[in-house]
Amino acid sequence: MTPSNPPEEITAIAPVPSVATSGTGLDAASPAAVVDEDEEPGGAMTFFEHLTELRKRIINSLIALAAGAMIGVSLSKYLIKFVTKPIIDALTAAKQNPHLFYTHPAGYLNLYITLGVYLGIVIAAPYVLYQIWLFVAPALYKHERSAISGFVASTFFLFLGGIAFGYYVALPYMLKFLVSFQGNVGPIEPLITTSDYFDLVLMVLLGFGIVFELPILVFFLSLFGIVTPKFLWENFRYAILVISIVAAVITPSPDATTMLIFMAPMVALYVISIGVSAVVVNKRNKRLAAEQGAA
Repeated sequence: MTPSNPPEEITAIAPVPSVATSGTGLDAASPAAVVDEDEEPGGAMTFFEHLTELRKRIINSLIALAAGAMIGVSLSKYLIKFVTKPIIDALTAAKQNPHLFYTHPAGYLNLYITLGVYLGIVIAAPYVLYQIWLFVAPALYKHERSAISGFVASTFFLFLGGIAFGYYVALPYMLKFLVSFQGNVGPIEPLITTSDYFDLVLMVLLGFGIVFELPILVFFLSLFGIVTPKFLWENFRYAILVISIVAAVITPSPDATTMLIFMAPMVALYVISIGVSAVVVNKRNKRLAAEQGAA
């Protein structure tokens, strides 16, 4: 039996709610409904997936370190010539015997392998950092990934800059002073062993590499509100005092000129750190002001 008033056909299709407005009741044109790409979260993994990913990154890093060590050992003889050049030049200028000595039968072999391993670590460091980045990045937001990638790059290049300054500027002058000072004390002549020399080189280069990380330290202290550019500037005189004490402690020679060579990059890095702190604080203040305005 056909009904007298059949229902009308539904021809209009209801619009499918968009992702930005689904379940929120917000208008799609509203700024609050727009998804911020910088707040896009990374992927989520279970605990066992994290362990699997961590094992993969560790294995890749160990393989890279092993490969880097083999390459480093094969290039170690060139590295030995490169590292010993400052002391050979200093001994030659002081008219001393331009040679280093080792007192253990396996001394040169140990030096050969040790320098090769160090060189291998430097060669593999970018790839190892990349593996760490691949493990951490999926859990970060987009703006966090950008910030950390810039942080890693800055840390690596600042460390290399410190090593370069130590090798090309501080080390030659320091060795020249030390060798000439020892060579003028009566009949006493320097007999420098390879282990003592490379310990000194490692201390100087590693020390400058760490000192050049000062802007990164100030960046984090400013990020957490521990220091401000105003605080750093008002305490500049005390910073110079602390830098002088540190330079006097780590300077392996007693002359004031070498201490000033150690102080100069520290003072310059402190001034740069004030600028870094100012940038961080200004960005944080703008973000807080924007959040209060939105509220």
